[in-house]
Amino acid sequence: MYKELALAAVKARGAAYAPYSGFKVGAALLAADGRVFTGCNIENSAFSPTVCAERVALFKAVSEGVREFKAIAVAGGKDGVVTTAPCGVCRQALAEFCGAEFKVLLVSCAEGRYEETALGKLLPCAFTEKDIRG
Repeated sequence: MYKELALAAVKARGAAYAPYSGFKVGAALLAADGRVFTGCNIENSAFSPTVCAERVALFKAVSEGVREFKAIAVAGGKDGVVTTAPCGVCRQALAEFCGAEFKVLLVSCAEGRYEETALGKLLPCAFTEKDIRG
């Protein structure tokens, strides 16, 4: 099941727009209902409007009413050989909808393999609704 998700992230990476950094990223987010939402990073010359692949996939899903997720695969980098973890902003965005045990697959594009970790390991002190509501 996760192998297909990893391959979808690699494919999504192909649509990345990264003319400044050359650091292309693709993401594939598996919803609880089985649907997969993909995204790629989109850079901007002003840099702050740049958006990451993980948030593109997440926001596509949320904009379609999906709020429950099983896993996300992330494939990125300049050469696609090493694995790339989501940035801090993406980790926090995922924490809004996903718990600490949410699966994060770090995909090596060139080798077709992935490492599996959990969102809680990547973001151990997530700021969540509990922090706001007390």
